[in-house]
Amino acid sequence: MKEQLKNNWKLFLLASFSLGLAPFNPPHILGKIQWILGGNAFSAENGMQGQDWFDVLLHGTPWVLLLISGMLNLFASKKRH
Repeated sequence: MKEQLKNNWKLFLLASFSLGLAPFNPPHILGKIQWILGGNAFSAENGMQGQDWFDVLLHGTPWVLLLISGMLNLFASKKRH
């Protein structure tokens, strides 16, 4: 599992720039993160609902996987030196 996370960084990068940012103008995930942090960019009447949390999970997962893969590759290269 760890090797797959480490070796698939190109796939995670592609997924991050496609699914992770879609729709692109403005990047949807940025609006959701702003909403979570309290700058409710979507709706003042209601908070995050189940579909909004699923949306964050869907658009955020590629970024989390890319971050994990990058860290594994960074630490692996430091161990080699």
